[in-house]
Amino acid sequence: MKRGAAIVGCALALLMLGPATAQDDLASRIVNDPGNPQVMGAAAKLREDPAVQGGQALRITVRRKGANPWDAAVQTTIDKPVKAGDALIFAFWARLEKGESGATETVLPYNAVQMSAAPYTALFSQPVTIGPEWKMFEVKGKAASDQAAGSLNATIHLATAAQTVDLGPLIVVNMGQ
Repeated sequence: MKRGAAIVGCALALLMLGPATAQDDLASRIVNDPGNPQVMGAAAKLREDPAVQGGQALRITVRRKGANPWDAAVQTTIDKPVKAGDALIFAFWARLEKGESGATETVLPYNAVQMSAAPYTALFSQPVTIGPEWKMFEVKGKAASDQAAGSLNATIHLATAAQTVDLGPLIVVNMGQ
């Protein structure tokens, strides 16, 4: 298992079990609220799903392809400051519940850590392909400059098709220098 995946997995376990003395440092690396995503431009409903980390999934129904991929999106605010050179990992679980015209895979073209205000400049981004099975994705990069708490978010653009996407926890971990 890659170091980042191991740390994110451990951080998620900590969220489920609660912090303990040796675990406090690892839990403190999470710089967003994984349980508070914001959905824009699509219908969303929280549902039980024991197959995903944490046992709950956010089902997002995109009714039609948007004029722009960001016409339907989910995001989480990075509510802690980030320093220049900090390595960040945006980790999330995703699966395609229902694809357009029966598609069994779809590309989510923009999964990024970006500025939370116009012009929404990305610090880093990466496309991912999701299918019917749960999979954890990691998008990694570094901050080029200091950023204040709340000035960044992690986002996933969903308006690439009429589709239903399930998302598990959205977690941003700051690995530091």
